[in-house]
Amino acid sequence: MNLNKALLIGRITADPQLRTTPGGQSVSAFSVATNRVWTDKAGAKQESVEFHNIVVWGRQAEIVTQYLTKGSMVLIEGRLQTRSWQGKDGQERRTTEIIAERVQFGPRSASSQPSQGYGGQAGQARPAAGKQGGGESQATKEEEVPTVNLDSEEVKPEDLPF
Repeated sequence: MNLNKALLIGRITADPQLRTTPGGQSVSAFSVATNRVWTDKAGAKQESVEFHNIVVWGRQAEIVTQYLTKGSMVLIEGRLQTRSWQGKDGQERRTTEIIAERVQFGPRSASSQPSQGYGGQAGQARPAAGKQGGGESQATKEEEVPTVNLDSEEVKPEDLPF
């Protein structure tokens, strides 16, 4: 039995870039930063950051590009894929990316108010949370975190625009 699964929670380092393949397929690429914090033997706090390249295909790519911006928290579930190409200098280049199969948006700040609100499943707008009388707690004020989960199509290397 084999398993190729990646699961990340982190922040987007730059706005996602949407492109279209010659075949008309939408693809979005962006980077996610994750950090690790620990205490070393001397008792000093240490931190390291990893950057992960993410590729999202189809309708999910369009949704990601529309709603996510630099600094947005996101959960990515997908698979690792390594590809190689010939650089302009003739050298063989390789990169490992996470092909996202599921993207879940993190909580959004009160200052970020997109014009249409987050979509739940692709193409469905989620209604705004209504007020519930009097002393509502912080937990009920927070909105539910939306999920984008589309059936992914098989990706062909020749369809990659980059």
